[in-house]
Amino acid sequence: MGLRGSGKTSIQKVVFQKMSPNETLFIGSNNSMLKDVVNNSAFVNFQICDFPGHFDFTDPEYEAESIFQGCESLIFVIDAQDAIASALNRLHSVVTKAYKVNNNIKFEVFIHKVDGLTEDTKMETQREIHQRANDDLIDSGDEQKIYISFHLTSIYDHSIFEAFSRVVQKMIPQYATLENFLNIIISTSGIEKAFLFDVKTKIYVATDSSPVDMQSYELCCDMIDVVIDLSNIYGLGEDPGLMNDPAFDDQSSSLIKLNNGTILYLREVCSFLALVCILREDNFEKQRIIDYNFMILRKGIHRLFELKEKEKESFQFNKLLSLK
Repeated sequence: MGLRGSGKTSIQKVVFQKMSPNETLFIGSNNSMLKDVVNNSAFVNFQICDFPGHFDFTDPEYEAESIFQGCESLIFVIDAQDAIASALNRLHSVVTKAYKVNNNIKFEVFIHKVDGLTEDTKMETQREIHQRANDDLIDSGDEQKIYISFHLTSIYDHSIFEAFSRVVQKMIPQYATLENFLNIIISTSGIEKAFLFDVKTKIYVATDSSPVDMQSYELCCDMIDVVIDLSNIYGLGEDPGLMNDPAFDDQSSSLIKLNNGTILYLREVCSFLALVCILREDNFEKQRIIDYNFMILRKGIHRLFELKEKEKESFQFNKLLSLK
C-alpha cells in the first residue's frame, strides 16, 4: 500500500517480474487492486495485493477486513521525496485499521526512491519518518502494541531486494532452523558469510546470524546473475529445445576469486535455491571439507522441504475433515 506514485507497482515489477528499473518509468498508476501470485519456491510462495493510491476502507469493492484477516505482511511505501506528511497520515490509518482486524500482521515501511538523496539526507529522512510514525502511535495509544520496521529502498540498486529479503524471512516459520544450518556450516568450514538465495528473485531466504554487509550481498547477487546468464548460454542439456530442461540444475556451481584474496563460492541446493558463501582464499584449501559439509546441509534442507510438504498435506486433510 501507499499513496499514488509512491512506487508500489514498480517495486513488484522489478523484484518479481525482472523488469528493468528504467522500464518502470512507463508504468501508469493503478486504479484498482491488482493481485499477483509469486510461487518461485517452497519459501518464496505467496500472493501480493497491490492497492491503488486512493484506496478507501469504506469502499465495498476491496473487502478490507477479509484481506487483512488473511494478510501476513503489510508493506507501506513512502516516496522519500514527496508528500511525506500525507503518507504518514495514511500509514497511521492503515496500520491501526489492519491491526484491529488482524494483530499478527507484520508492518513494514519502505522509504522509497532514496537513490536521489545523499547519505546524510537518507539517514535524516529515515529518522524523521520513524519518529513521526511512532509519535502518531503514541498519540493514539497504540505504541505498545504495534511495531513497524523501516527500510531505505530504491529500484536502482540492491536495497529493494535486501528489504524484501527481510520481509520474506519473517514469513518463513522454518527460518530459525535455516539460520542454524548456516551457522553450523560457516563455523565448521572456515566460511565468513553464507546466504541461501532464491535464484529467480535474488531474495535471500536465510543467512547466518552475523551482520549483513551490503557490499557482500551485492557481490553475491552479481554472482548469481553471472551464473544464470552463462548457464542459459552454455549450461543447457543435450536438447536445448526442451522447455523443461533447466539451465540451473544439480550440476550448477561457481567459484570466483577476487583480487583482494576473497572467494565467492556458489552451489546449487535445488532448482530454485542456491548457497552462496564468502570466504578467504586460505580457507578454501579445505574445499573437500566444505563440499562435504555442503552435502550435509543440502540433505538437511531437502528434509525440511519434506516435512513442510507433510505439514501442508496434513493441514489440507484436516481442513477437508472439518468441512465434512
